[in-house]
Amino acid sequence: MILPGNASCHGCPITIAMKTLDEIENPVVLMPASCSTVIAGIHPNSALKLTVVHVPFPSTPSVAAGMSRGYRKLGIKANVIAWMGDGAADISFTALKAIAERNEDVMVVIVDNEAFMNTGNQSSSSTPKYAKTTTDPAGKRENRRSVSLSLINYGYVATASVGYVKDLRRKMGKAGEKDGFRLLHVHCPCPPGWKFEAGLTVEIARLAVQSLFWILWEKDNKLRISEISKKAYENRIPAEKYIKLQGRFKGIKREEIEELEKFAVEEFERLLKLEEIL
Repeated sequence: MILPGNASCHGCPITIAMKTLDEIENPVVLMPASCSTVIAGIHPNSALKLTVVHVPFPSTPSVAAGMSRGYRKLGIKANVIAWMGDGAADISFTALKAIAERNEDVMVVIVDNEAFMNTGNQSSSSTPKYAKTTTDPAGKRENRRSVSLSLINYGYVATASVGYVKDLRRKMGKAGEKDGFRLLHVHCPCPPGWKFEAGLTVEIARLAVQSLFWILWEKDNKLRISEISKKAYENRIPAEKYIKLQGRFKGIKREEIEELEKFAVEEFERLLKLEEIL
């Protein structure tokens, strides 16, 4: 689905996620301004072997819903995908929630690199506490927010990671086969933004899962936490092993690492309780 020689940075996780689009039948991808649009390229050239529509930040979900209805009116079977970063999800959240409530036949893929990376690494709602960005040079002071948990009661919602591509492919394909609102939230560690070596992208993505800083789950008719994440909970690696590889946490104190670790474990335990009732 993506051609070699594209404009992505070395070690870019988004290109890994893009490769899994071959699990989708008849995809039509909408993208707001983002790292993904840079990778896709400028008209008349494209690095993606599919239809791509570039749209403004706040209207991405709305345009996707309109295109989906239009295709249906014309009798054309298309998988309309609103592909965005966590920053665009922040900007368009009201529209995103609206299409979820209306159960529009749209698949949303959020490639989450935990900041507004395309515009220079500004903090987003997904940026973890104490991570340094250009808008929080001393480290963010608030905990992150999970957009997928915010929308857990609407349609098919799942999290995935570029560190576990088999799981990502399965969820991408499953979402593509469904009708109505679908959301796939993909963790994408960013080498230049997080300040780590480009060859470590997949390793850091896996460490995020193994330390519970990213939890793999899906909600269809029932919430299910992935066995990968349940095993990670039983054999959790120290948070320091994940954090110390990232320059964005340079200077972080021991007690701050312990605070982040506690937050991650508590989030997993809340999901365990949710799994019993959802």
